[in-house]
Amino acid sequence: MPLQRRGPIEGTPAEAAVLSTVFAEQPIARTDIARRIGLSSAAVTRATQPLLDAGCLEYNEAHATDAAGDEATSRMGRPRRPVRIAVDYTGTFGVKLTHEEVVGVLVDFGGRIRGQEQRTLVGTDVDAAIETVVEIITTLDKQARKLGFTHPADHVGLSVSGDVDHATGRVRYSPFLDWRDVDLGARVSQATGKHVVVENDVKALATAEQWFGYARGLDDFALVTIGTGIGSALVVDGALIRGAHSVAGEIGHLPVGDPSVLCRCGGHGCVEAEASTAALLSRCREVAGEPELSLRDAVERARSGDAAIAAVFVRAGHLIGLAIASVANIIGPAQVIVSGEGLTTYDFIESAIRDSFAEQTFGAARQTQLHLQPLPLAEWARGAAAVAIEEFAFPSRLASGRRVFGGSHV
Repeated sequence: MPLQRRGPIEGTPAEAAVLSTVFAEQPIARTDIARRIGLSSAAVTRATQPLLDAGCLEYNEAHATDAAGDEATSRMGRPRRPVRIAVDYTGTFGVKLTHEEVVGVLVDFGGRIRGQEQRTLVGTDVDAAIETVVEIITTLDKQARKLGFTHPADHVGLSVSGDVDHATGRVRYSPFLDWRDVDLGARVSQATGKHVVVENDVKALATAEQWFGYARGLDDFALVTIGTGIGSALVVDGALIRGAHSVAGEIGHLPVGDPSVLCRCGGHGCVEAEASTAALLSRCREVAGEPELSLRDAVERARSGDAAIAAVFVRAGHLIGLAIASVANIIGPAQVIVSGEGLTTYDFIESAIRDSFAEQTFGAARQTQLHLQPLPLAEWARGAAAVAIEEFAFPSRLASGRRVFGGSHV
């Protein structure tokens, strides 16, 4: 069974442009769609009708009135009938794997979470982890059938930290799971009978933020996660940047730190080697001379005036700020969204991040806004589902590297 399904939603490039615009800005009238994507109203009407006929779009009659409650009309005198995503068109599963647990969600075609399951992982054995994933999908599939989607929920998105080959669904290296060369997509597809796509977890989270979250409507942004690892996902001109080897955005391995510090990747001076949760805790224990010191206690001591421990966190913030500045200088995003479990310490190190960011950014890149956005694991799982929806709805545009969301490019 192929890992990724090709169709049947997307037809012409114009249809894909219409569908992507509705996803990003629904409910929206066709005249507004025409202005967004640079096509004539007639062309948009021709492109919209097959999507309405297929049932993946529907009219949003509740918004077809003006502020006074009268029926809204276009300049030509025709009623303005906004369209929206038909959320019950189909369902999609998203699963996020960590070294401790697996979280799965069922989302409808509009991206709303309709079901959620969570399981603890005992160890990181590949067979056991896949068995847990399949168990979650099977449970959520029963919920999907009860919801009665128009088309069966048969697409799955999986997200894993590390080096993931998006094109093949293979996990080349996940340091926190201690996996190498795992054919994850094919194995889950074979076990569930569903179409499966696999993505790096940070890139998947960025996809969800672009579709449904804080970055909705932004063509250029970066998502940076701090915690067990330091990662990022880059969106330029509306398209997620994966690179030739699917590893674009690994800012945790920028060598801006102490070159004498060895990173688990084998390199030296990586941001992650000093600013990840494990690195912070190790250094705090060393400074305090207490091998059993917890991260929570270390944070409290820093906030209470322990200068030595506070310096460890400030150093981490400084390195993270340098890494984010490098991103801003290279791609010039409108926003950088910072998330991850490391946000428990972000309020303490925020000033260090912002100071080094301001110091190291060049010119107008200093205008880039930093936004704190704590996100639960369910949102990471929804990111995996968003990748699966994207593969389902926009296959040819993704394959050609053209933008998926909005704008004037068709």
